[in-house]
Amino acid sequence: MAASLESLLLPGQESHIFLPNNILPPTETSVSNLFSLKGKTAIVTGGGAGIGFAIVEAFAEAGANVALWYMSSKEAVAKAAKVSKTYGVTCKAYRVTITDEKSVSDAIDEVVRDLNGRLDIFVANAGIAWVNGRIIDCDMENFQNIFNINFMSALYAAKAAGKHFERQKKEGTNIDGEKLQNFHSGSFILNSSIASARQLMPHASTPYNITKAALTHFARCLAIEWVQFARVNSISPGYVSTEMLDNVPSVIRDPWKKRTPLGREGTVAEMKGAFLYFASDASSFTTGANLFVDGGILSEAAEWATLG
Repeated sequence: MAASLESLLLPGQESHIFLPNNILPPTETSVSNLFSLKGKTAIVTGGGAGIGFAIVEAFAEAGANVALWYMSSKEAVAKAAKVSKTYGVTCKAYRVTITDEKSVSDAIDEVVRDLNGRLDIFVANAGIAWVNGRIIDCDMENFQNIFNINFMSALYAAKAAGKHFERQKKEGTNIDGEKLQNFHSGSFILNSSIASARQLMPHASTPYNITKAALTHFARCLAIEWVQFARVNSISPGYVSTEMLDNVPSVIRDPWKKRTPLGREGTVAEMKGAFLYFASDASSFTTGANLFVDGGILSEAAEWATLG
């Protein structure tokens, strides 16, 4: 008789294998209930502006209590207060050093204590652009910095958030020991980019592209590791008008529009639906996926870039 996989493991190695999960589908089947986040708790890094703040607004409108993480935004606290008032939920701003593992872990624990003793959704959205030119000319300290902010921060968050997801699934309670309502599995979402799939042009951006490719594959791998208690997906926006692009010259931005079949940059509001889908029970059978929200730029690839 063939030995079972479990029997071949050394003591303590049981967690090294990933068995099929038995997370049941949500009992609610109406569209409004599937997309509702009522009573859930979400954390959004880089939530003070751009796509991050759009995600905060979307989750709050759907009924979630939201922790808005920021590093330098001067308006984050005021924005969080306005979200609370507008949507009738709790939205709090937290200044977090996302490149420090202990700071990330401590901040997640603080959010869980502050917001209903639970964690349902984590969006690793924080990131910076690359403005330091070609690899052969760049300072490696700058490369390490973008890697720490764009990728390592997501790794630190996954380690800490995953522990809450796993405990909640196993025990069925919040941190106060109370029965957890409406929790099927955690949802961890990584904000990647079309840069994960192709080189951006006409500017040099290799370090940025590498960090985004790492995030996309991280989501695929983590989805399997976490199959017992959480779903993990990534979203790859195309060129989106945000504050981060305000100083990018037209000589770079104009070619972006020409290479995009819809002929323009996206808006932050157009990103809301994708993140809400992955955060909600509407995507309960979706894990390890990467969704391109890019105006069609990857559907035509290089052929479209030669037109006009």
